[in-house]
Amino acid sequence: MSNEKTLSWSYCEDFIPEGEVLETARQHARDFGINTITSGVGAALRMIVASCGAKAVAEIGTGTGVSGLWLLSGMSADAVLTTIDIEPEHHKIARTAFAAAGMRPPRTRLITGQALDILPRMAARAYDLVFLDADPQQNHAYIAEATRMLRRGGVLVVAHALWNDTVADPARREPETVAIRQLGKDLADSEDFMTTILPVGDGLLVAVRR
Repeated sequence: MSNEKTLSWSYCEDFIPEGEVLETARQHARDFGINTITSGVGAALRMIVASCGAKAVAEIGTGTGVSGLWLLSGMSADAVLTTIDIEPEHHKIARTAFAAAGMRPPRTRLITGQALDILPRMAARAYDLVFLDADPQQNHAYIAEATRMLRRGGVLVVAHALWNDTVADPARREPETVAIRQLGKDLADSEDFMTTILPVGDGLLVAVRR
């Protein structure tokens, strides 16, 4: 990457600054070793939820609330974020972050447990956007449920779609890289979705339910 391209990428990543609440949530993520989204990805998420007028959003992989804060900042006051994580400690920190940002129930619904146990119980065709930031090797199972949950015209968003810049290199065959590469191909070929990858942060796959 040229120096000019690097400067432009950094400029875009930092274009929308993060406030104190987000910075605190991001520090907690670092403390837990969570590979959370970048500020550029967060700003893109905020734009996507705002532009589609999402009222019901589901997130798989709460972490410490970084992505949830960005999602909520683009959602209207009557919209609800349902966010799932297996770690109770993550939800404790995320709940504090949401409250500090003025985002209390009923705007947020935190469900602790295995996503594949929870998702089948969530309503079909009831969600405007599903955001996925979880184990890449479980992505296909998650997306099968997300497809059921999304209304027509709803948006599926998958974080880390470039997986540390390894997905574009066909010689890289690590299990996570292979899983994400195949997921992108499957969604691009699917008749159920209109798909693209936004080159922000570690890549953001965006697919609209047909």
